[in-house]
Amino acid sequence: MKRIFESAEAPLCFDRESYRCRHTLLGHPALELENLAGVAQRLPADNVFFSSGLLPKDADFDRAHVDHRTGLSLKDTVENMMTSNSYIMLRAPEQDPSFKELFHSLLAEVESLMQAQGVGHTAVDPMLYLFIASPGSVTPFHLDRYSTLLMQFRGRKAVHVSPAWDEQVVPARDLESFVVRSGSRVSYRDTFDATATRYEFGPGDALHIPFVAPHYVKNGLEDVSVSLSIIFNTRETARHLRALRANHALRTRLGRVGYRPVPVNRFLPLDHMKSGVERVVRRARRLLPA
Repeated sequence: MKRIFESAEAPLCFDRESYRCRHTLLGHPALELENLAGVAQRLPADNVFFSSGLLPKDADFDRAHVDHRTGLSLKDTVENMMTSNSYIMLRAPEQDPSFKELFHSLLAEVESLMQAQGVGHTAVDPMLYLFIASPGSVTPFHLDRYSTLLMQFRGRKAVHVSPAWDEQVVPARDLESFVVRSGSRVSYRDTFDATATRYEFGPGDALHIPFVAPHYVKNGLEDVSVSLSIIFNTRETARHLRALRANHALRTRLGRVGYRPVPVNRFLPLDHMKSGVERVVRRARRLLPA
């Protein structure tokens, strides 16, 4: 079977660093704008987010669809993407029949790459995200609780990615709070620009963004941008998630007496221990009577 992701350089490895490669899905009918307009209408409303695309890079990514509404309906937004200065994000488009086969093909390839790297056989919580954006739109600074493979189908963009785990960009306390969805925001810092790699990105390009690697995106001015990402966790990143949740609990409960947990990804045996304890505690809580 022909591979979807191709690299002329080193083998594709997840979560060590960001890297650009190529994908072989250009021309796939699911990614044509006419089909995407139908998908946006057919998906549940909770899976469709749209806002102004003219955002500063330090805007709150998670609240952009609330804080930066355009006043347009979804239908008008889709039909006028070239001129409406808008940004649309579709969560889990694989729920639509036109994306099911594509999702399964991408998932099979991701799991093959995971097995080759030795980070598990089954992707944890895999999902697709689809992005349609007007020329010049900005996806603000943010990071994700999963690994990402981003593919470009139409238009151009510049993707700025900083290495994960850099506490000068995202302090350990902020990362832990973000992972447990405490409501706190991971804020843009000027130190990001000093460490970020800029990837110029066009149709046929793919980019791996590692787990919790900070990034933001600026679309080109010439055309509407259409991109698709598959997100997932590996055995390693699932372990990191559990260790980060454990650190947040330790910091919350013992911080008042001066305890500061060792940040995750500094000493892997300690991370493994925290991950195991967090999993046991979480399972025990599920068994307790309500």
